Amino acid sequence: MIDFTLSDEQQQLQDLARKFAKEEIIPKAAHHDETGDYPHEIAKKAWELGIMNTHIPQEYGGMGLGVLEGCIITEELAYGCTGIATAMEANTLAAAPLIVAGSDEIKKEFLGMLINEPKFAAYCVTEPGAGSDVSGIRTIAKKVGGDYVIDGAKMWITNASVASWYFVLAYTDPSAKHRGMSGFVVPANLPGISVGKKEWNLGQHASDTRGITFENVKVPERYRIGKEGEGFKIAMSAFDHTRPAVASGAVGLSRRAMDEAIAYAKTRKAFGQPIAAFQAISFMIADMAKDIEAARMLVQKAAWMIDNGHRNTKFAAMAKTFAADTAMRVSTDAVQVLGGYGYSAEYPVEKLMRDAKIYQIYEGTSQIQRLIISKEIFER
Repeated sequence: MIDFTLSDEQQQLQDLARKFAKEEIIPKAAHHDETGDYPHEIAKKAWELGIMNTHIPQEYGGMGLGVLEGCIITEELAYGCTGIATAMEANTLAAAPLIVAGSDEIKKEFLGMLINEPKFAAYCVTEPGAGSDVSGIRTIAKKVGGDYVIDGAKMWITNASVASWYFVLAYTDPSAKHRGMSGFVVPANLPGISVGKKEWNLGQHASDTRGITFENVKVPERYRIGKEGEGFKIAMSAFDHTRPAVASGAVGLSRRAMDEAIAYAKTRKAFGQPIAAFQAISFMIADMAKDIEAARMLVQKAAWMIDNGHRNTKFAAMAKTFAADTAMRVSTDAVQVLGGYGYSAEYPVEKLMRDAKIYQIYEGTSQIQRLIISKEIFER
């Protein structure tokens, strides 16, 4: 049996997140975009309402909600501002490796930290010379007695300057290539960690993106996640849990862009009638609507699969690719519908178009997603 209705609990979460986006995010989105100020107060209110860290298991103090519930919440937050939503959602990606493979001790200490206070975490894998090709990382974790000493540099790390801890991927055996990588949870206050300047990116200015340098950072062996050599597998498995949520953020952005285009098309007149009456405009919006629905369906299927114990790698990649491409296309078309006003910072669609582009890049580019999909088709 297939049922497309939300449960009562899911509907309540959607309503709560939608109300939060309307009252707390949308009125402040332009300020954070213009200034780049980190949305501490907004995130704190979200934490107090219980719409952050929903994925943390109940035995570690969390709500233990599924990926699907997280996607429902994220779509609504992203409707308000994807930069602010990304700042809050970064915890999900950082925590995923711990949930997948962390020891009970690690989970209690570091997941509990996110539950007990409105704190943040960061996922540190990307490096200046290693993005899509994770095997190109150069960060090294050398075993010294009962510790590991980490040296290296990470780049484009979301929540870098506000995180209380990091998930860090490093080589423990460079000769073994990706099978020589190990994952670690690293407290942000350890000696030898330095955080770089805030990167002023094309969009999502509210998100804190910086480089992080590790110089002789001593990490206790007990903070290794899983066994030596399992880091790559753990880091990648986290994406099966987080890519549906990232895709849902792209859906939320697309929905907002479409709503802005519809509202403008109803009121803007040309040749004596609203421009919505012209086929050239109405067909653009029809394409927006159908692609948004299709993207949401892919998101929900990918989320449902992982929540029900099925391998969702292919569908998570499909959802992420299609939703990201949809966000870019829909936001660009929304700018076109608004014309000169769409190109002006006085209207939100130019921000939506800038914010959309990163969905085709972070958590695996659209090209990498297509590679994953084709491998799943031909090799599995």
